[in-house]
Amino acid sequence: MLLTVLHLSNTLWATILFTLHEKATTKKLYDVLWEAPFSQKICVISQSIFLLQFMNFFSDIGNYFLLLKDVFKRPQNRHLYKDQVFSEMVSIGIGSLPIVAVVSIFMGAAVVIQLAANLDNPIYPLWVNGFASRKTIVLEFSPTIISLILAGKVGSRITSEIGSMRISEQIDALDVMGVSSASYLILPKMIACLLFNPAIITLSIFLALFGGGVAGHLSGLITMTNFLMGLRLEFQAYEIFYAIIKGVVFAFIITSVSGYRGYTVKG
Repeated sequence: MLLTVLHLSNTLWATILFTLHEKATTKKLYDVLWEAPFSQKICVISQSIFLLQFMNFFSDIGNYFLLLKDVFKRPQNRHLYKDQVFSEMVSIGIGSLPIVAVVSIFMGAAVVIQLAANLDNPIYPLWVNGFASRKTIVLEFSPTIISLILAGKVGSRITSEIGSMRISEQIDALDVMGVSSASYLILPKMIACLLFNPAIITLSIFLALFGGGVAGHLSGLITMTNFLMGLRLEFQAYEIFYAIIKGVVFAFIITSVSGYRGYTVKG
């Protein structure tokens, strides 16, 4: 991959030089840029910035997977890791319950009210609102919206915590003591989020459906009987399993990416 990037770089610069001056192969780059028109200078700068960002993108991907290899190393002290996992479950999981509960209730209420307003037609059966609300909340809204909220709350916490340890050289001290700092700092957070995120998603689904049913009933848009009939209609356990799988995938991405950003911070 590195040879490919270098080849693209050389090809790009050769094209730029040839475009700037017909005798670019015999002159230095700085001389060509100095004599080039302003518009072509801007073109060279923009293409150089793009190439730099392109190379940094693949460099970040490579460093990310190398860090994951260190994260999943065999723990040296499992009892210490176990205590750390429970501590992270309390701080990451329990600490996120209030905001998850509030957002889920209002999200479910908004979904049911909007669907009731858009499905206000005599040709639709009375239970269609509950059926559509279940599909929307279980398959998309709860796993995705709650994961986005956790990405901001949990991700920023993990990045700031590990980043501050990197800046204060605490991670270097762990490496000097022979402790796998990447595994010790990131793996417990990852395990805690992978275990607790499905539970948060399941709770969010329940609260969203409950809030939607209550909002629809109080607003007079749908009766609780018709709403529950739609919720139970053609229900499949696969829908909940699908939501949990999405939650697990999002949990891994949130913890691994935020851990990588915090672990590799510079300052």
